[in-house]
Amino acid sequence: MFMPEGRVNVAHAPDMQQVPSPPRRLATLPPPHPEKLDRGSDGHYYNRLMPELPDLAILADAFDAALVGRRVIGAEAPGPLTVRGTPAEMAALVGQRLDRFYRRGKFLWLEFERDRIAINAMLTGRLQLAPNPGAKRPARTLFVLRFGPLEGASSHIGADWTRGAVWIPAIEDTPEMRYRDPTQMGKVYLLPSGIERAVPGAGPGDLGPDADDPELSPEVWRQRIRRHTGELKNLLRNQEFVAGIGNAYSDEILHAARLLPSRKRGTLAPEEVDELYAVTRSTLAHAITVLRDRVPPRFENEVRDFLAVHYKGGEPCPHCGQRITQTEAGGFVTSYCRHCQH
Repeated sequence: MFMPEGRVNVAHAPDMQQVPSPPRRLATLPPPHPEKLDRGSDGHYYNRLMPELPDLAILADAFDAALVGRRVIGAEAPGPLTVRGTPAEMAALVGQRLDRFYRRGKFLWLEFERDRIAINAMLTGRLQLAPNPGAKRPARTLFVLRFGPLEGASSHIGADWTRGAVWIPAIEDTPEMRYRDPTQMGKVYLLPSGIERAVPGAGPGDLGPDADDPELSPEVWRQRIRRHTGELKNLLRNQEFVAGIGNAYSDEILHAARLLPSRKRGTLAPEEVDELYAVTRSTLAHAITVLRDRVPPRFENEVRDFLAVHYKGGEPCPHCGQRITQTEAGGFVTSYCRHCQH
């Protein structure tokens, strides 16, 4: 059953402190590949890399191109604790046309003719685009929306890179959007028209501008960064500063900017502030370009092997050739080069 509005099932709520952290290892040794995998209660292995802006940007573009203009013909929640809403609210989605699918920060949003859905995938939530209901479902599929054929000629124009893609469902197909999450940490929020329901982390004041927002100019960046203190890695991961960056891409951005993760914001010279802005934009843009080529059609998989330093402790730094240092605190891995980052 769905949880009634305003109540929380504490006995079944995911405890983030109980999620196993990646094993510690010496920074001078190359990390074993299995450290990015954990085994869920279903016995399957899953990727524990949290989706960030580039990963979610690909999903938003792809699912927008594949599903907008189609009507929901079925909705189910095999994992009801994942869904914040009621059975009646989910049933009311049937018959509504999807008008928009987009990303804001680390959230994915679906806008229908009347209602909305917000998805916060957290650590292990993933989306699959199934061409038809008969396609095998991944283990731990917790929420499914089935869509009907396109009705007439659609006027919707998707992202340029999706046009003509072979994975776009045919007009007559009945594709499914499937949400899987081995740890059930993520949440799917049903937001019916006229009903106020909070989406934690996505409320007013929770999110700064997206890190790739065209309106985030160098001047706006300078103004915003002056309001925040502390270490640079924590600054980049602070969603109130800019939205969408997490553990992995903060490492990548700081490595490209030649700045240490522990460096304090207050020590940055004006030219370093501007360089951090430029590198943030270019690092995310490069990642999105790579992922457009390598992720489809298996949108439930994450690709991170092209990253320069994150999770590559002990390997040579691509800038200087020295070994990459890797540390862990609070369950989060930080990877950097102590020789070329200052």
